[in-house]
Amino acid sequence: MMPPPVSVTAPVLVLVGPTAIGKTALSLRIAETFQCEIVSMDSMQVYRSMDIGTAKASREERQRVAHHLIDIVDPDEQYDAARFVGDALDAINAIHSRHRIPLLTGGTGLYLSSLINGMFDTIKVTAEVRNRLRHRLDQEGRAALHRELLAVDRESGQRIHANDTQRLLRGLEVYHATGIPWSEHLRRQKETGQPPRFSRLLLLGLTCERERLYDRIKIRSIEMMRDEFAQEVQYLLAKGYAPDLPAMQSIGYRHMLACLAGTWDRETATAALIRDTRRYAKRQLTWFRNQQQVCWHRIDQTDGVFTAIDLFLQQPKIDAAL
Repeated sequence: MMPPPVSVTAPVLVLVGPTAIGKTALSLRIAETFQCEIVSMDSMQVYRSMDIGTAKASREERQRVAHHLIDIVDPDEQYDAARFVGDALDAINAIHSRHRIPLLTGGTGLYLSSLINGMFDTIKVTAEVRNRLRHRLDQEGRAALHRELLAVDRESGQRIHANDTQRLLRGLEVYHATGIPWSEHLRRQKETGQPPRFSRLLLLGLTCERERLYDRIKIRSIEMMRDEFAQEVQYLLAKGYAPDLPAMQSIGYRHMLACLAGTWDRETATAALIRDTRRYAKRQLTWFRNQQQVCWHRIDQTDGVFTAIDLFLQQPKIDAAL
């Protein structure tokens, strides 16, 4: 069994929301107001040389405010929720040691859930299982593997989109390595009743009308699919990163790869990117809405975010977990 969760008694802030909602800009304002350092909670921003397609904070923004868990692995390295939990806790403790406040922000719901609720025992997946599934992915395609996931783990299959290659493979890896569905592992973890590891945690969420969010996604997608992004993807290919890597099959990158390969023209690729990003944002909202502790704020009423943080930080230290 895993050891008991580490106890974190100093304050921790979390800002979540769907892609393109405006988390980066607001997180910088929060950090500068409350002496925070930012910990990225994004499963794609960990990858080096993948900047435009992951909408990372610019170098200038990262000079204004210290950022953590950005550019820490290469695109062909495996990075998952278990690794994130360890890295995030290290970053949080280091930030507290400098008498500053960690501000976690991003849109990867699994990372947040794993961090604040704990994780089940680390599942060992052999190279044989992993390689066999990747070979099948090449030969049969994502749709076939997604049908298999639905057959062996319907709950995970319904939660994971067929185009989410990384989690699709992870779901099948867990099943083939243990014979137990990933969803069942998560259910067992919840039933163990492990205590939260944070005693002073404030979860804030950004929201807006669906059509307004879709407009923001459209604008970002059009801006992303320019020549600079094509050059970024060409650079990654020239560095030897295969197009079928999970990182390279993420939203944005697979669209530009199809464009570079001549499968789509730029207009078609952009339209597909807008569509797929909207679907992804909808899944993110569904995930975060199920986190009952999140206090939601509209993007045009962010004064409430600063008021909530100010009140939270004025509260005396307590020993009981929230």
